[in-house]
Amino acid sequence: MWKQQNSSDAESVQTDRSEAGERAHRSVPQRVAEHASAAPHAIALRAGSGRTMTYGELDERADAVAGYLRSIGVGPETVVGIALDRSFERVVACLGVWRAGGAFLPLDPSWPEARLCNLLDDAQALAVIGPAATVNHLASAARLPVALDAQGNALAQFAARVVRETNHPSELAYVIYTSGSTGEPKGVEITHGNLVHLVNWHHAAFDMTETDTASHVAGLGFDASIWEVWPCLSAGGTLTLADDETRSSALLLKQWLADEQVSIGFVPTPLAELLITLDWPAATKLRFLLTGGDTLHVFPRPELPFAVVNNYGPTECTVVATSGVMPTRSVDGALPTIGKAIAGTTIHILDSEGAPVSPGWPGELCIGGRSVGRGYRNRPEATAERFVADPFSSEPGARLYRTGDLASMLPNGEICFRGRIDNQVKVRGYRVEPDGIAANLARHPAVASCAVVPRENAQGEIYLVAYVVAAGEQSTTSEELRAFLAESLPEYMIPAAFVDLAELPLTSSGKLDKDALPEPSAENSLDQKGFRAPSTPTEIKLAAIVADVLGNDTIGADDNFFLIGGHSLLGTQVVIRAREAFGIELTLWHLFEAQTVANLAATIENLLVAKLESMSDEEAQRLLGN
Repeated sequence: MWKQQNSSDAESVQTDRSEAGERAHRSVPQRVAEHASAAPHAIALRAGSGRTMTYGELDERADAVAGYLRSIGVGPETVVGIALDRSFERVVACLGVWRAGGAFLPLDPSWPEARLCNLLDDAQALAVIGPAATVNHLASAARLPVALDAQGNALAQFAARVVRETNHPSELAYVIYTSGSTGEPKGVEITHGNLVHLVNWHHAAFDMTETDTASHVAGLGFDASIWEVWPCLSAGGTLTLADDETRSSALLLKQWLADEQVSIGFVPTPLAELLITLDWPAATKLRFLLTGGDTLHVFPRPELPFAVVNNYGPTECTVVATSGVMPTRSVDGALPTIGKAIAGTTIHILDSEGAPVSPGWPGELCIGGRSVGRGYRNRPEATAERFVADPFSSEPGARLYRTGDLASMLPNGEICFRGRIDNQVKVRGYRVEPDGIAANLARHPAVASCAVVPRENAQGEIYLVAYVVAAGEQSTTSEELRAFLAESLPEYMIPAAFVDLAELPLTSSGKLDKDALPEPSAENSLDQKGFRAPSTPTEIKLAAIVADVLGNDTIGADDNFFLIGGHSLLGTQVVIRAREAFGIELTLWHLFEAQTVANLAATIENLLVAKLESMSDEEAQRLLGN
């Protein structure tokens, strides 16, 4: 027999539900303030060398920033740029902007100055926060510099004056930029209501509490960094910040996650694929390894002591729209899925007329629900094209975001990602429009016409190839074109290979014939001057490894790895494979120092000599015999 509930029990339950419902609607800054009030000495932030910041300190310093920002005119719907490295100060600045009522624009200080100024101008940022050496260059007649290193002491006086804004759900929380097909990036506007939805889902999905420690490793201009930080601090947990060397190496990152006792960690897909191949101690504190940003190609091993969660979501829909714990083996040889729609979000697979397709059939992945952002900043036409009325919702004003991604629905409700409808691709977790890169490349005076297309290397990773037709008798090199693009584009948008063509192939209708574009090779490469083929056995063997990792068989002995499409994640693969091939303890720092095949080959030979000298005669003979 069911127990009859008395009136006092009913009132208590109703009160609990009411309080829970109220908490679920509180903004992120409100929640952080509540934790600071309840547990001011709890650790909010942690970084290398034992540095920490408590919730009380975070609260006080954010109030100081907020008070100053209010004094210069920051309020609701005002955008403030954040041009700080991964640091406590960056978290303080973001929270301070919200406390002042504004919205922040996350910037990566490593991007070219021209790109930073372009984004700040487009976002109509009233101010930009960062070190004096950076913000003084980014300031303008309409944009004030806020130098935390120079003004830190002066800001303290404003802490007691701030009147914290309540951050209404409809108000702007942040603006973050994606690549654009014309070469101009698009700013996505995300509200506090959108962010609260993400936080609520995250807390429920991963049972996150104040006892958890989360990692902060994602790129600063990547929206996953927002996902790492604010669900953790909203729960009263500890956020631990990785240094750049650690966050780019699978081996170092594995050790760091264990040492920091991270319980919920996000790692970009290329690194996650390496991490789940490694051996982990059963006692690791890690409960969930979250990943996303690129297509996941591998399944976790059964013996891993944590769950691997694959996630998908466009920037326009507040980081995550679908999520799923990955099984330990493939079904019918298929790739891992992107999971199911998260709570409060709906997924529709539609044909070109906007009608649902049959299960298993590909269609455009469209997203509805509370994660759908406000739209594109200052781009009403692009907003109207992508953010459309939701015919499947009874809620007034409900919208669908048309992602441009192809997907299909499995019978169990999980979703298979099947690529892009248009030419947009993901490179190392960042959404990139190759046409936008081509638009920038075409501005070079030696380029008559060009195209940029994605290719896939042997590891299934996407890299970019530029096809260049020279202007008249002018000549250029790939090194010169990379340097030109680096003035306006971040490193991940610079093509890995440049192909020299007499003309671009066209279809009968006059469009670019992408299928007729040749693969990069030694014969068609617009190579750097002074090309020298690998000559020694070590150089030849190492060049083959680099060529396979980069998907480019034109690797010169003196080519700079980081100027021909290499980066730290691919460098980790080179190092791991070279270790296996040569039997030596090679590190990523060896590659950073050597940079070229010739220099790294010399380092490998020195390591081999040192290894032989440390062996007994019997061990050396055995090694040489093998």
